[in-house]
Amino acid sequence: MPTMSVENYLKAILSLHEEGKPQVSTTELARRVEATPASTSAMLKKLGEKGWVEHKLYHGVHLTSSGQRIAMDILRRHRLWECFLVEHLGFDWDQVHEIAEDLEHVDSKELTTRLDAFLGFPKLDPHGDAIPGPNGRFRSVAARTLLLEAPRDLELIVVGVVDGRDAFLRHLGVLGIALGTRITIRKRHAFDGSLEIQLHGEDELQTMSPSVSARLWVDQNNRTPVIVFPEPDEG
Repeated sequence: MPTMSVENYLKAILSLHEEGKPQVSTTELARRVEATPASTSAMLKKLGEKGWVEHKLYHGVHLTSSGQRIAMDILRRHRLWECFLVEHLGFDWDQVHEIAEDLEHVDSKELTTRLDAFLGFPKLDPHGDAIPGPNGRFRSVAARTLLLEAPRDLELIVVGVVDGRDAFLRHLGVLGIALGTRITIRKRHAFDGSLEIQLHGEDELQTMSPSVSARLWVDQNNRTPVIVFPEPDEG
């Protein structure tokens, strides 16, 4: 059974894969798990010996199929627990990430199966992220784009966040933004990429930095995000 530290590394690699990085550098992985590059390199050697990652010098690291299955299980437990904490214990969306970081390491298939059923087999967690199914395949969310790259003068709806850390979610709260918030980009500044946005029902514009707009998933307000369930692997 993988240790908690090993699980954290595997999940971090998976998260970086989700963000569009098929090959993850030691430096960015170390930054994600808040470890030194030297200790990260040592851990990658161990993960490689277990057959959970493939690591080539100067080319980065990626999960093997067995490593991805483990990481998906961890991510599945994490997002299910976040649903439970918000929907049944009354936590806000900016309070659950760190708690779920602990609960995700309770590796009981029976508990996870019952939790999934108790919650009504949710497709999305409280941050708008798709929850992997029990077959270990990721349920991808289609029809969304980053606010940073979205068109101007079109009403958009916030459907998810890239960064689920509590500090970022609290910052969104200060800005008056949550899942379902309707936003229109009125101006894009060429110098630094910052946006002038208008929230639905408000007359005043507010400035949003690129670091925030690059962490918000949005969709056109007249469309519903489509959840795509890949076919399970044969056997």
